[in-house]
Amino acid sequence: PSGKNMAAEDYPHEIDEQLTGFDSSVTSVKTILEQLMSMPRNDLLQKLDPLDQAKLDLMSAYTLNSLFWMYLVTQGINPREHGIKQELERIRTYMNRVKEITEKKKAARLDKGAAARFVRSALYDPDDKDSKKKAASTSSETPPSKRSKQK
Repeated sequence: PSGKNMAAEDYPHEIDEQLTGFDSSVTSVKTILEQLMSMPRNDLLQKLDPLDQAKLDLMSAYTLNSLFWMYLVTQGINPREHGIKQELERIRTYMNRVKEITEKKKAARLDKGAAARFVRSALYDPDDKDSKKKAASTSSETPPSKRSKQK
């Protein structure tokens, strides 16, 4: 090395694929950030429900902190020994909480449908139509409060 800046030919060609992938990723991040930044934040947040707002905020914080992590690496600073590590862990904790809430919301919607199917199948018995009609007519003749007091 003569002290000159490294020319493109001077780097090890074994990392061509990684550099191409990195360049592609940086371009993707830039495109997404440009789209997010082209719209005023308040306009964007008004279009989202509170859970999606939390997801957007967490994604933004995680992205910025990840970029700072990469910046530290380029400066020769070990990010694992920097406060950024704890910050990323804190954000990840909140991301997991939001994920749990999202999964619970989905599960609740699925359980309603499952419950309706269980009830429907429990009430339908093609071989026992007559006895259910009799049971329904006898139980409707006696009000529940009087039935429970009878012995």
